[in-house]
Amino acid sequence: MSSLRRLPWWLRYRGGAALASRWRQWEARVTHLHADIKFGPGTHVGPRFGLAIDGPSRLHIGAHCDLRRDFFCEIAPGGIVEIGAGSIFTSSALIQISTSLTIGERAVFGQAVFIADGNHNYGDPDRHLLDQGYDFRPITIGAGAVITSKCTILNSVGEGAVIGAGSVVRNPIPPHCLAIGAPARVVEYFKPAEERGEAQPSA
Repeated sequence: MSSLRRLPWWLRYRGGAALASRWRQWEARVTHLHADIKFGPGTHVGPRFGLAIDGPSRLHIGAHCDLRRDFFCEIAPGGIVEIGAGSIFTSSALIQISTSLTIGERAVFGQAVFIADGNHNYGDPDRHLLDQGYDFRPITIGAGAVITSKCTILNSVGEGAVIGAGSVVRNPIPPHCLAIGAPARVVEYFKPAEERGEAQPSA
């Protein structure tokens, strides 16, 4: 009896979810034949997955990734987004890329994370902000990095780094550290300097 009672749950959250994920992946590829879109084996694509890709560009999502719900990715023509195997986006992720975003394996992203490779230029008082263009930079997020909830990522994050909730990454964050704040600053390292590959001060 207990197995029968679990059947509706299984149909919705396991069997049904897997079928819906395959449908979303198929729909994304079929409606974006002008772009290079790939999903690795075992990747789950959750509800309200969306893409805004109106020109030739690349979206490669590795094997066994988990895009749980409300994942939305905008890629400008010529842009590249590559997500490493085993990476997780929990919910409400927004990605806007004009150059490139490369995410290493098993990176984790909390709720309501925003990633963009450009900032509005705004310093000219005689021109509207929307007419001043952007300052773009490719972004790399290293393997094993953890971006917690409600972070804004505008620059690269090193391997194994942890970004505290609500932080704004405006400058590159080195590997194996904890960075918090707006703008995010390193407050702790998880490895000694020699293991991080940093130059040692002379005696």
